[in-house]
Amino acid sequence: MECGSYQLIKKSSECGARLGKVYTTRGIIDTPVFMPVGTQGTVKGVAIEFLRGSGAQIILANSYHLYLRPGTEVIKKAGGIQKFNSWNSPMLTDSGGFQVFSLRNIRKINEDGVEFQSHIDGSKHFFSPEKSVQVQKDIGADITMCFDECTPYPADYGYAKSSMELSLKWAERCKKEFYKDDSYKTQSLFGIIQGSVYNDLRVRSTMEMLNIGFTGYAMGGLSIGEPKKDMHSVLESILPVIPENKARYLMGVGMPEDLWEGVERGIDMFDCVIPTRNGRNGQVFTSLGKINIRNAEFKEDFSPLDPDCGCPVCTGYSKAYLNHLVRARETLYLSLLSLHNIYFMINLTLKMRKSLENSTFIKSKKEFFEKYYSRDRLSED
Repeated sequence: MECGSYQLIKKSSECGARLGKVYTTRGIIDTPVFMPVGTQGTVKGVAIEFLRGSGAQIILANSYHLYLRPGTEVIKKAGGIQKFNSWNSPMLTDSGGFQVFSLRNIRKINEDGVEFQSHIDGSKHFFSPEKSVQVQKDIGADITMCFDECTPYPADYGYAKSSMELSLKWAERCKKEFYKDDSYKTQSLFGIIQGSVYNDLRVRSTMEMLNIGFTGYAMGGLSIGEPKKDMHSVLESILPVIPENKARYLMGVGMPEDLWEGVERGIDMFDCVIPTRNGRNGQVFTSLGKINIRNAEFKEDFSPLDPDCGCPVCTGYSKAYLNHLVRARETLYLSLLSLHNIYFMINLTLKMRKSLENSTFIKSKKEFFEKYYSRDRLSED
């Protein structure tokens, strides 16, 4: 099958949730799937060997960061990103659009592309849609993304419309550049739907992206500060428009509750830095809810982080020991807590896939939240 193509295995009779597979030249990805983020070619604090052990099927890298350092020439000489970082499994690259969006004080956008300054040394660079595609080709990821403008939130209707239209123009140029050579035989290109929280713009963006034609479709410009109800409304307006034989990717979303809500509406793929970023701040996901291991209540708690987790952290260390590492600022905790959070997210999507296989998705979602919020209820009592 074509790289990046999606196969629907089973659809829930209760909601929009679906079980499927995404095909790449380096392996088949079972969906729903959570993709750990390795911005600079590494998932922060987690060695590749441990990442494989977590059950991660695919990870991300960011073309903006890798373009600046170490440079795509180095990665290309190494034989591509998977050989460079020893992952040797499917990878996806962000186009750099979100990073450029976040550099609003040191970038200029026009129809040709974006001029920006490096956050490393202040040097000036220019990303056009063609440049972004070529950078991603050189990096060698299995799934690449169109270069787009990530519309900020809040944005008035006029700005959101012009921003969405610019992303559509760039998408056409990205596709033309992508198919200039044989890259499509080993790589795929996903389109990104924009339009802020305006459902009519989102639907228009979706329809026009479908007319251009991509292997899969991503929802960009969400989870950037808008109310959750607006994100859900956007998903409900556009997911029914996307054909069932196309992968649907919700970019930058990674809280457990958001994964359940996204899958229920028909999302297949997620990514986010939250598991590792929160881990580095001492925040941990468990089946009984979120905890901050730094808190004094865990100083003499010799139980594992999560009684339902079989990761190396939960089977090898107690909350008391992890509390000690955090308070002593021993850097080992950065790796351990990040690793546990990745295991948690990977196992969460595994739980979802099993519930879809067994036709119990809504029941499993309810059971998950009853347990996940039980700690909060106890503290309220």
